[in-house]
This record gives sequence, structure tokens and C-alpha cells, in this order.
Amino acid sequence: MSFSSSGSHRIFLFFNLYTQASSRYPPLSALSRDSLWDIAIEQDRTSKQEKGDSQTCNEDSAVFIVGSKNSGKTSMILRFLDRDEAPKPTVALEYTFGRRAKGHNIAKDVGHIWELGGGTWLAKLMDIPINPDTIMHTTLIIVLDLSLPNELWFTLESLLTAAKSRIETVIAEMKNTMPNMRDKLREKAWERVGSDHPDKNMIDPFLIPLVIVGSKFDIFQDFDPEKRKVICKTLRFYAHVHGASIQFFSTKIDQLVKKTQVAISHHLFGTNTSKTLHVEPNKPLIVPFGLDSIQQIGNPPIADQDIGRVHAKTPLELWKIAYTGYFPQEKTNNPAMVEDPAKDPQFAEPAIDALRAQKDDELERYRRLSERRAKEAGQMI
Repeated sequence: MSFSSSGSHRIFLFFNLYTQASSRYPPLSALSRDSLWDIAIEQDRTSKQEKGDSQTCNEDSAVFIVGSKNSGKTSMILRFLDRDEAPKPTVALEYTFGRRAKGHNIAKDVGHIWELGGGTWLAKLMDIPINPDTIMHTTLIIVLDLSLPNELWFTLESLLTAAKSRIETVIAEMKNTMPNMRDKLREKAWERVGSDHPDKNMIDPFLIPLVIVGSKFDIFQDFDPEKRKVICKTLRFYAHVHGASIQFFSTKIDQLVKKTQVAISHHLFGTNTSKTLHVEPNKPLIVPFGLDSIQQIGNPPIADQDIGRVHAKTPLELWKIAYTGYFPQEKTNNPAMVEDPAKDPQFAEPAIDALRAQKDDELERYRRLSERRAKEAGQMI
């Protein structure tokens, strides 16, 4: 398996920008004429013309990676691209791409990779990677920090709710041009899960491919066995009822790095992926689409005599009550947790920084002048 990344664009999109992004990707006019973005698209377009195959969609495939803050999302991307460099903090929304050589041919498939930083509080930026042009070819990957079980359910639920809302908005936007979009997405979702699955009545498959990645398995494997069991069973149930797959990951375990590379490659380039099920709590979970079952997962971590006392409208709500009772959740969507990127030297822009410094000086002089005038006015009274 060979992948390459000849460059990347660290695109920082804040709330005053995302509403302008109605097109598939950031406007090319915002980038230089000879940017890597332009080159990648032009090479991809040429490759498609040379093949003469209008049915090939690999060039349009994308993965959108979201998840817990500091969970290792960037590290996972770098390892997938075989880039040996230290990960840098993701400020908001970033884009890069990978290219896969096809045998001895010069032409390469291009896979688009989006990463959302900030944990849950920047979820509104999902509007950019998930839009009418990309919805049929985008996989959502939610990365959860297994070392922080007290944030796990909140992060998973918050991000999945935001993604569902965005998908519903896109479907509504496409009502006039593609009124059957929901049906198409559901049909593909059931193809992933298996329309004849014995738990069909319990499953409401997510409309785009959903992969749940549990990161920092190297820390998680040292947890108390009972804690590992509760977390693994809960994630399996959550993934199962949403028609998702699960993959545990650690940058410190080469075998898990390779398995995650295979999984990402499958969604970007349509390569083969493993259909092997691993569900032992003392080993890394690997649960492909549709291969788990309610019977194998078992009951939620609530004592049998207490189940009747719990008021839950759905099985998922019952599992939430059980899990959060075991691991009380701490909210993680505080914007104050994100540092000011303008003060980070890795994002230095001399011209912009000089202009900002000038404006900061003007603001400070105005503040001092206002304080002095207010003081003088107070003395005159």
C-alpha cells in the first residue's frame, strides 16, 4: 500500500467565514494560482480525462475527521500519509489530501481529508466539508479519547447530533434538485450494514459512512478490566444501532496504525478492508459494518434488579443512563479551552501581524484617551 502527500493546506475557517462557503471547497481565488490545491485538482481532472471513465468517484472521496480535543486526530492523519513530522494543534478546520499510486500508472487517485479541531465547540464548521456536492462521497470519522471516559459519551453524542443536523440541512437544500437523496443515502447505508441483519428493527443507520475510532489504546489497555468492559460494550452498542464501524487506535502500536491506515484507505480509495471481528475487551476493538449484534453485545451495565427502575424511552437512552452512571460526564465544549492562534508562532504572517499590531496600538491609545477624558470629566463635576 503506497500513499503520498505532496503538501497540505492548513485552512483556518472561523465563524465569520463558514457561512460564505457554499461551494464544495474554499474558493480557489482565495489561494495562489499555482497552489498545491490547484495542482492536485488539475492532476486529478487530467487523470479522469485520460481514463475516460466518468463513473469513477474515487477522486471525490473524502474523510471528515472530528473528535475529542487532543485525541490524536492529526497524528492519525500524519501516520496515514506516512509523514514523519510532529503534529501541530488544529485551530479550526484544516484540509489536506493524500494520493494513491495505481500500479505502474502515472495517474493517482486523490483523497480529500478534512479535520475539525477544538473538540465539540466548533461543530458548526461541519457546514463546509458536508455539503450537497460532497455528501454522497464523504465518510465521518469520530475520534474518541479512550483515556478520558468521563468525556466520551458527551463528545460522541454532541458531534453525532451536529453531523445529523447538518446532513438533514443538506438533504433539505437538495429537495428541488434531488428529491430522492434521503432514499439514496439510506439505501447505501443498509448496503453497509446488511438489509437482512437480524437486528434490523433496532438499527437506524447513519446516512453517511460513520467510523468510531477509539484513540490512546496504549493507555486504555491498562484500565481496570471492568472499566474496559463497560466502555467497549457501550461503544459497540452505540456503533451498532447507528450502523457504524469501530476501530481502536494508538500511535504507539504499529499494528493498530496499519489497521487504521487500511480503514482510511478503504473509505478514500475503495481499497479492500478486513472483515474480521475483534470484540474482546482486553484487546483492541475492530468491528466492521454490520458484523456485531445485540445478542453478542449483551445487556447494559445495570444490575438486573435495577433495570425496571430506570425510566428510558429507548434502548440507547438506557445505555446512556447506564454509562453516565458509571462515568459521569464532563462537558468539553468551552471555547476558552482553545488558544488564540494569532499568538502562535507557527501561524505567523508578517504583513497581517504588522497590521494587527498597528490596530492594537491604535486601540490601546484610544482606550487610554477615553480613560483620561472620563477621569477629567469626573474631576470637573
